Amino acid sequence: MYLSRRSTILGLSALSLSACMGGGVPMSTPTARAAPMRAERNPAFDAWKSQFRGRAISAGIPANVVDPALNAAGFLPDVIARDRRQTEFTRTFEDYIQGIVASDERIAAGRAALSRHNATLRAIEARYGVEAEVVTAVWGLESRYGTERGDIPVISATATLAFDGRRGAFFESQLLAALRILQRGDTSLANLRGSWAGAMGHTQFIPTTYQDYAVDFTGNGRRDIWSDDPADGLASAANYLSRMGWRRGAPWGVEVRLPEGFNTGLAGRGSTRSVGEWAGLGLRDMDGRNPPDHGAASLILPDGPRGPAFLVFQNFRTILRYNNSEFYAIGIGHLSDRIAGRGPIRGNFQPDRHGLRVGDRQELQRLLTRAGFDTQGADGVIGPNSESAIRAYQQARGLPVTGQPSRALLDMLRSRA
Repeated sequence: MYLSRRSTILGLSALSLSACMGGGVPMSTPTARAAPMRAERNPAFDAWKSQFRGRAISAGIPANVVDPALNAAGFLPDVIARDRRQTEFTRTFEDYIQGIVASDERIAAGRAALSRHNATLRAIEARYGVEAEVVTAVWGLESRYGTERGDIPVISATATLAFDGRRGAFFESQLLAALRILQRGDTSLANLRGSWAGAMGHTQFIPTTYQDYAVDFTGNGRRDIWSDDPADGLASAANYLSRMGWRRGAPWGVEVRLPEGFNTGLAGRGSTRSVGEWAGLGLRDMDGRNPPDHGAASLILPDGPRGPAFLVFQNFRTILRYNNSEFYAIGIGHLSDRIAGRGPIRGNFQPDRHGLRVGDRQELQRLLTRAGFDTQGADGVIGPNSESAIRAYQQARGLPVTGQPSRALLDMLRSRA
């Protein structure tokens, strides 16, 4: 089975290491920084904390760690709302790759980050065997190279979610692991901050993953993934990938062409063959040669049978251990390739359900704004602002009011530009 060329995935990157959490691919474009979450009085939450205190102490965490942390923990209703809402974005593969993962801005920022921290990243590569460009790509997708690490108190967030109970056992385990971070002295209660579901630091480790895989690369006695110095965070990500089976010097995958009449039922992670077998079935790289042989490979068609195609190897499967999404794994692999100076995907991206591609939607937004119907930007994402502008334009022109883009609407705007 190949993935549908339309993928509905979580719009928040908070649930990193999401093989552990079933969580989200970072899909959001840059937005204004959200207002700080405010704690609210909740007697039931206070009662739950009193009960949890006994469980934490029984688990071996001393009272002088538990009590200050729980006393400072507030009930965060916005965290519950985020967990309930989990806003879904339906985006095409092109949206994800071109508009988010490997946008010109993110590639340029990644190359700058690699240059700025080259000595550290090369030392990490030498120790853990994970290429500097790959670690940089993980950094770029997880926290925009350290600029979006999260500012929500981890104890409050995980306690709120454990109390809520929807995934109570899971978040109680995260809360206990977060308390053990304080017990060990890796950071202070004030600095123990992250995203709304407890993912922390430069590479957004959840507390249990931090507990098992974070490292003290700087040698100062603390595994400090929160510091402005990203060394411990980047080394921790490399350690995780290494422990999950990363093969230094091998690619994550290679883009390929399919022969006419190819049986796309052979695609999917569950169908693994030697590269020789795939070549025998007619697969070639984008320059018409036999694909390189890096061991057992699967064929992935993230944009459907007419879109880009990839033979993926062991390192692709390793990236999936970091976040169990094929879009994400391709994204990390492709962004690392672009940071290293390799070229863009060459296959043909497929249009969305309206028959439009990213460039079409961006043009539609620009033309609407020029016509006096402001879409609040031209990022190619048809969200509430664009839908409102479309409705206003349709109403003003006496058209059926749908709020949806279309090829006919784009043609009309072009004719009146």
